[in-house]
Amino acid sequence: MVRMLHRPISLAALLLLALAACNPESEQAGAVPAFDGLPTEQVIYFTGTEPFWNGQIAGQTLKYSTPESPDGVSIPVTRFSGNHGIGLSGQLDGQNFDMTVTPGTCQDGMSDRRYPFTVTLRLDDELREGCGWTDVQKFTGPQNP
Repeated sequence: MVRMLHRPISLAALLLLALAACNPESEQAGAVPAFDGLPTEQVIYFTGTEPFWNGQIAGQTLKYSTPESPDGVSIPVTRFSGNHGIGLSGQLDGQNFDMTVTPGTCQDGMSDRRYPFTVTLRLDDELREGCGWTDVQKFTGPQNP
């Protein structure tokens, strides 16, 4: 007898869930807007260690420097906004160059600076982690560590 009472309630709950899933308004209500915390007019600076690398992103151009290439190499990148940050993709010396910049406190391990963004770089199969900042969202700590 108890099973019979729960079955109609369960079917009704499933029916309501199915109707909600078909409702276009329910899909829009759960949509997450694209990240807008790094407008394209802001220059993004980034740095990483082990190995040392740094650079900046201005619009659709990324400049990437290493100790072997201190003047840096500029590459065109495609920029897109995700749910929690931005992504940048391009080619560096024939290798895939994919970078994400996401909000979050970051420390480089070499200075007493705290940065407002974490940076992850995948250069072909190699993964590198670093930190980022802008002129608007600056790092805290010493200017020249």
